[in-house]
Amino acid sequence: MAKKKVEYDESTIQTLDALEHIRLRTGMYIGRIGDGSHPQDGIYVMLKEVVDNSIDEFIMGAGKRIEIFRDESEVTIRDFGRGIPLGKVVECVSQINTGGKYNDDVFQFSVGLNGVGTKAVNALSAEFKVCSWRDGKFRAAGFKQGKLVGERKGKQAAEKNGTLIAFRPDPEIFGEFDWHEDYVHERLRYYAFLNAGLTLVYNGTRFHSKHGLADLLAHEIGEARTVYDVAHFKQDRLEFAFTHTGAYGENYKSFVNGQYTNDGGTHQSAFREGLLKGVNEFAGKNYAGEDVRDGLIGAVAVKLQDPVFESQTKNKLGSTEVRSWIVKAVREAVVRWCHENPKASEQLLSKVKANERIRKELAAVKKQARERAKKVAIRIPKLIDCRQHFNTPRKKRADESTIFLTEGDSAGGAMVQSRDVETQAIFSLRGKPLNCYGLKRDTVYKNEELYNIMRALGLEDGLDGLRYNRVVIATDADVDGMHIRNLLITYFLTFFEPLAVHGHLYLLETPLFRVRNKKETRYCYSEKERDEALEALANPEVTRFKGLGEISPREFKQFIGDDIRLTPVTVGSVGDVGKSLAFYMGKNTPERRAFIEKNLITDV
Repeated sequence: MAKKKVEYDESTIQTLDALEHIRLRTGMYIGRIGDGSHPQDGIYVMLKEVVDNSIDEFIMGAGKRIEIFRDESEVTIRDFGRGIPLGKVVECVSQINTGGKYNDDVFQFSVGLNGVGTKAVNALSAEFKVCSWRDGKFRAAGFKQGKLVGERKGKQAAEKNGTLIAFRPDPEIFGEFDWHEDYVHERLRYYAFLNAGLTLVYNGTRFHSKHGLADLLAHEIGEARTVYDVAHFKQDRLEFAFTHTGAYGENYKSFVNGQYTNDGGTHQSAFREGLLKGVNEFAGKNYAGEDVRDGLIGAVAVKLQDPVFESQTKNKLGSTEVRSWIVKAVREAVVRWCHENPKASEQLLSKVKANERIRKELAAVKKQARERAKKVAIRIPKLIDCRQHFNTPRKKRADESTIFLTEGDSAGGAMVQSRDVETQAIFSLRGKPLNCYGLKRDTVYKNEELYNIMRALGLEDGLDGLRYNRVVIATDADVDGMHIRNLLITYFLTFFEPLAVHGHLYLLETPLFRVRNKKETRYCYSEKERDEALEALANPEVTRFKGLGEISPREFKQFIGDDIRLTPVTVGSVGDVGKSLAFYMGKNTPERRAFIEKNLITDV
């Protein structure tokens, strides 16, 4: 059928006010909407936008305590800063491009520079309340879906200066969602690490740090062994900490004005460069960057006026002018630390020399692997690439690109026929991958399939070469599929941990059941959903999908399309990774068996 022609004339032009635009184009303001199952989902961004304002007060020397309370879906944040100027309370939470953060004397180092954050929270909330106290007086206002519904003002001499904001995310925007306490706790914990001396209290739980980024690294490392004690440096605009562990690769946490920059940016690259120069200057050598940084875990935080980010969600710093002074400051601080801590610097250099030796020993193994790969095929075996990457193996990844690691040719074949050829690639596994727990890096080059996975993803030189934004493990919903899933996760966490740390590793969720009658078809992802569908549909038939290859390409298309369900593989800390891998993938079979028997769920 021919597509109906739509006239492009004056009647098709729309003008939206700011409130309508925020609600219609939500992703532009808070990134993903989500349902609360991912730490970057919209409800956590809303919490962050409000707390950021309270943090800015602390940075400016006003208020050392922030109280946060959640009652089901409503969240209340009370700070003890200067309070919003009473005559501008309504405007500051409802009018775009209104706020004090354009004034560098009032807010010197702020993330929220565009006057959008709290307004977006207001617009996306079913209910929103604000109250400001200044010198015994207050002004309060209430909103529904961003529209003002009432105001109050008066005197409350007993209340301390500050601001209270309460909001309830709008179900019309977010649908059904759940708050995950772990995500909230982790976000508040980072606020404490980044603002030593600040106290945050959430539903009675207290978050406080005395030593800033040194405490952050201690938390990240957990019980994992370090080569030397954490090095820590702090000045007005720059703070960083680092140490080496026995892990492979590099691992960083970077921040700008308290904002976690998940994808790094110029401040992180400058920190890496400055550390390399500092170590080489102290050692009087010219060590390669990979030798100095392999096994490094570091954290860097900078405070900038007017930072430039590469997106509204502020995941990556783009400001180029910061590079030179950060490199210089880090280099000087590292050299000084090395001289002041001779034992630790000796341990650091021993680690660097060991990295160099291992790299040279691996050179021959790498050469053999590359020569072997050339003989097999010009392209990477079992990789069906997306058009975005044809003939460009080192092309920078794009936000929408995805690669599925599938179990066998049958599942891969179904996905090849149903995928988006522009952005979705398929890599078909040949069987169960090797259990990499406890193995050395040469394993990746000696095992053909593990080597080809690394080549397909572009991970040989670290995360910078990653060719796809999302790496999705897609296995059958059975025991073998779960085992393959665990083996792949072990592979990535052992040799390429930053892939998970920086939010690029996912699990594909596909339906377990299809329940249908002549009028309707429902796909169910759990036994509960299946039972609900059985009750709702008359005379239904039930199909249990045992493998991805059993789902037709026509059906599969919807499961990897706009409604794709992905579960992120998240990492709590470096220490957690080691403990988890040792328990689930190590040689402690009796202990695992006891755990399974204790936690086995049986139908009653």
